[in-house]
Amino acid sequence: MEQEYDTAKERAEINKRYKALVRASKSKSKSADQLIIRKAFDMALEAHSGARRKSGEPYIYHPIEVAQIVVDEIGLSTTSIVCALLHDVVEDTDVTLDDIDGIFGGTVARIIDGLTKISQVFDQTSSIQAENFRKMLLTLSDDVRVILIKLADRLHNMRTLGSMPAHKKRKIASETLFLYAPLAHRLGLYSIKSDLEDLGLKYTEPDVYDSIDGKLKKTKAVRTRFVNQFTLPIKRKLDNGGITYDVKGRTKSIFSIWNKMQKKGIPFEEVYDVFAIRVVITSEQNEEKADCWKAYSMVTDFYTPNPDRLRDWISTPKANGYESLHTTVMSPTGKWVEVQIRTKRMDDIAEKGFAAHWKYKGSGSESALDEWIRRIREMLENPDIDAVDFVDDFKLNLFAKEIFIFTPSGELKTLPSRSTTLDFAFEIHTQVGEKCIGARVNYKLVSLSHELKSGDQVDIITSKKQKAKEDWLNFVVTGKAKSKIKALLKEEKRTVAKQGETIFLRKLKSYKIQLSEDNQAGILTFYKQQNQLDLNFAIAKGLIDLTKLKKLSQENGVLQFDKPKKAEKSLKQLVTTVRGKADMLVLGENMDDIDYKLSPCCSPIPGDDVFGFITINEGIKIHRVTCPNAMQLMANYAYRIVQAKWTSQESISFLAGLTIKGIDDMGLVNEITRVISNQSKINMQSISFESVDGIFEGKIMLFVQDTEHLNTLTNKLKIIKGVHSIERIDSK
Repeated sequence: MEQEYDTAKERAEINKRYKALVRASKSKSKSADQLIIRKAFDMALEAHSGARRKSGEPYIYHPIEVAQIVVDEIGLSTTSIVCALLHDVVEDTDVTLDDIDGIFGGTVARIIDGLTKISQVFDQTSSIQAENFRKMLLTLSDDVRVILIKLADRLHNMRTLGSMPAHKKRKIASETLFLYAPLAHRLGLYSIKSDLEDLGLKYTEPDVYDSIDGKLKKTKAVRTRFVNQFTLPIKRKLDNGGITYDVKGRTKSIFSIWNKMQKKGIPFEEVYDVFAIRVVITSEQNEEKADCWKAYSMVTDFYTPNPDRLRDWISTPKANGYESLHTTVMSPTGKWVEVQIRTKRMDDIAEKGFAAHWKYKGSGSESALDEWIRRIREMLENPDIDAVDFVDDFKLNLFAKEIFIFTPSGELKTLPSRSTTLDFAFEIHTQVGEKCIGARVNYKLVSLSHELKSGDQVDIITSKKQKAKEDWLNFVVTGKAKSKIKALLKEEKRTVAKQGETIFLRKLKSYKIQLSEDNQAGILTFYKQQNQLDLNFAIAKGLIDLTKLKKLSQENGVLQFDKPKKAEKSLKQLVTTVRGKADMLVLGENMDDIDYKLSPCCSPIPGDDVFGFITINEGIKIHRVTCPNAMQLMANYAYRIVQAKWTSQESISFLAGLTIKGIDDMGLVNEITRVISNQSKINMQSISFESVDGIFEGKIMLFVQDTEHLNTLTNKLKIIKGVHSIERIDSK
């Protein structure tokens, strides 16, 4: 039965949302612009008429809300609002780019074109998602607004993800955490980055999210009281100093708290910087630096700072333009508190990133963003790079901390931390990188792989005889260096392959073999080569014996190869087979010819939430949804993910591991082994303990039937005196 909708109520809601958008946009647009926005809204309303989202609500809600985010949370104006309202019409409706060009002009049409999704062509070698992401980034060279609107689109999709099935939520959330949140971070959109991360965590780790969210709500009153007491003397001092300011306590995002818990292996209660104090001062642009240090002096008059925790991003802003002074001070209650000091202009840029840079044209930090975009373009210029490789290289530079390196002439270059001499050489110029044989760092001779530190002065040494080498890829970290080295190696491979091609054609002629399409394909399969370039290269290097072709018979000019005993299924065939059988793999049931294995990277056992990943050569690998590799697999290869669940496995045991930490005590090991041996249906494979200065760490490998048995055992072990923590081991 078709669901009935209250269309009158929906029309009122659409009108209400549109009016809210108009109110928000008025400060950023003239009356003539308001007419253009109205025209775009009318077009979107008509184009999406009758269409609904998965939640059942009218589709038009989505473009209006995306436009609202574009105005309120990114700070863009009329052109971007129009594009946000129309971002789905070309893809989902009969409206064409020509229609948009005719009504709104070329700029709007170009941005909409950039926002229109790429048709999903099945590709065995690269991920659809990765390829789309790469193509989306190509638009950086045209108009950065494409990326900004895309991020707004993704943010609204994440905010309304609740109506999707669980496996879809997980896929979209993983892609968001893997690609979109780091991109928002790099563009300086900190507020959007935090929202994307929190929402990503909400759908990938719902229990973790709910737990931290609950604890934050429970401790809110205590935090508010502490902030008020802590900031009181600071406010008095700032008032006396004649500084106009706004002081507020900012709770850190759930994701960043969880991240800290993971990295340090500590519970929520031990995360000391759950919140930060932010001092935002009003200052003239030419006085900003002095005023921030003045405010810093006033804060440290009352509270003792930790000298190791001072971060000066005012003197040297981050590559995305972020400027702020960060210090960590000791409160009277013995707690470390982070204090951020910045001006109103710096705060705008920190929250709204790129859009705020346009507002404050002429600020020195603008060039840093331009520089970053230039690097992206250079990476994208390499047409041969695989999409997934590109995404991995690109991601390396998204969240990377930065170091500042000086050229011999004193010019400052920004690079990701852990960059090497060779990264710096490629940063200067591709030819400098290709011919680099070493460098003088602070006048001392160093190798290509030498890791640079902030403040180093680097003079590159080159040689005309030097050529790019495969092992260079093992120690460069910048996306630019990696893509250039790969391009140089490919070019070198082509040159060598030319020699191989000459040998190949000469041999075929002497063996009276025609180079037909069938023969070419057969020869590639016979020598297990991916393409003709690889074959020619292998011939030139002497890795292939062409005399084997001489021994083959021919029928009507076609070479007769021995038929393989069992032809391997292509990835496409395997995906089709799996999808055709069922929407979900039921692990433990007879799956006929569908081969699946439990992945060793996360060791899933019955009871774990799992998914299947279709590999090229090893059938289907089963992973836990919390697997360290899950996010990357779901983001990059969503089309190869299949849902999976366990069936009853009474007679089968699975290997699982536990790490136990605590205070060493007499008889502790005996007590642990006693508890395990008393637990039915659990058998111990191995146990090892190490004790250093009274602290022990034990590793136990067990055969269990499912998560229920494992959790029961874990709870019994936790109550043993001296045991502090127990964690599941992710890999065998």
